[in-house]
Amino acid sequence: MAPELVVHAVPPFAVPGEAERVRRDAETVLDGPELARARAMEPEARDRFLVGRLEQRLFVASLLAVHPGRLAASYSCPSCGSGPAVSHGRPRYLLDGVPAPVAFSASRAAGWTLLAAMVGAAPGCRLGVDLEDPARTGFAGFTALALTPNEQRAVGHLSGSALLAERARLWARKEAWLKMTGEGLRTTPSAVDVLARAGIRDLVPAETGLPPGLAAAVALSG
Repeated sequence: MAPELVVHAVPPFAVPGEAERVRRDAETVLDGPELARARAMEPEARDRFLVGRLEQRLFVASLLAVHPGRLAASYSCPSCGSGPAVSHGRPRYLLDGVPAPVAFSASRAAGWTLLAAMVGAAPGCRLGVDLEDPARTGFAGFTALALTPNEQRAVGHLSGSALLAERARLWARKEAWLKMTGEGLRTTPSAVDVLARAGIRDLVPAETGLPPGLAAAVALSG
């Protein structure tokens, strides 16, 4: 059976009384570099970070049917390299010291976290997922920064909320693609046309569990 994409949405962390439990769980589940990064943050940002890292580790562990303690984060950053000491960049996990057989990606917007994974994917398979809030695309200069001339023509007849929604959809597709390739925003978004690019598709609320209004997309290599 071919590997299947699994997506999972995590609602905003909005229960202050749960923060202490999250911190305790983090100390027992997360790795040293992740905890060190969290300690350098302001309390509110720290708690959001810890919730996100806990949720994604538990998500991967559940898909692999293993205890989360058997996993170790091993991120990859174009500037900082890769391995257990790196706590940012493209996410990856080691299972008992070797690469876990799962392609994984995560994104956050409007307080929500979107997780995506493929278990048993072919070696070298890459996955990118992105989540966007249309409200964040209304700034002056978005079009020139983010859209190719072809995309600008495609949205030229839109206005108001419809324009913001389409901007967010295109931006989510670009981010998903650039996460998948590993290029990230080192590549100018306005140079990446995603209107009909193979390997990218939109994710709808019925598939993700996200509320209507947020834009989501996934990109897969191969």
